Formats: sequence, C-alpha cells, structure tokens
Amino acid sequence: MKYKVAALLLIGIAATQPAWAEIGRVKRTLGIALVQRGAARLPAAPGLQLQKGDTLITGKDGRMALTFIDNTRFALGPNSRVSVNEYLFDRRTQRGQFLTQVNRGSLAVVSGQIAKSDRDAMKVRTPTSLLGVRGTRFVVAVP
Repeated sequence: MKYKVAALLLIGIAATQPAWAEIGRVKRTLGIALVQRGAARLPAAPGLQLQKGDTLITGKDGRMALTFIDNTRFALGPNSRVSVNEYLFDRRTQRGQFLTQVNRGSLAVVSGQIAKSDRDAMKVRTPTSLLGVRGTRFVVAVP
C-alpha cells in the first residue's frame, strides 16, 4: 500500500512539471550544430527534444532547422547563437509566451500559434533591439 501511494504521488508530481516538457524538436542539421543545455553541449541531431533555456549554436559551416510545439519554425544560419529564454504553451487554449535571444548569426522565423494568440506573446531580443512578433515570417541577422 505504501508503494502505491508513493507511485501515485510521483506520477502526480511529474504531471505538473511543465519545465521538463518538450517544447520542440530539431528537424534538420548541417555541419556543426549543437544544443547547449546547462553545462552540457549536445549534438543537434534530428529528433533531439528541446527544452526551455536551451541555447542553439551553429559553427561556421552549420545550419539548424527546428519546429516548436505551437508550430513555430526556426532556421539558424552559420555562426549563430540563439537562446530560448522563455517558452510556455497551453495546447488546450492555444496561448503562451515565447522569448528568444539572438546573440549572433541569423535566425529565420515562421511564427506559430503563440504569436497569433496575443500581440505581446512572442518576442525576439537582439543585443540592440526587441522585436514583437504577430503571426508573420521574418529574418533577424546579428553580426
């Protein structure tokens, strides 16, 4: 009986932990492409699950394509460093928050459901500016 209660408690805790949830996946890579998660640098292989707080890195010959669970799509060009600072998405209400930091390189974006849910829901920050995104396609380049 004690073990059943403990197992149910663990299942309940795991179900309420969205920070561990997948927010997207790597779809394609070319050349040097990594996902930095904390101190670890993971090869960005197709199918790798993304988490909030990940930093996406490409080398001088690298490229990476990603899709997030709200159907936002990213394409990183060579020599890029992009951080996913905030990502929250409620599949039931189709609403959320998305903050990305482009530190260097290029990022092409096709926005998904989050950008369409609220005018301040998706933002892209660069070293010199902050863009608010509303359901569109765009490219950000940072030297």
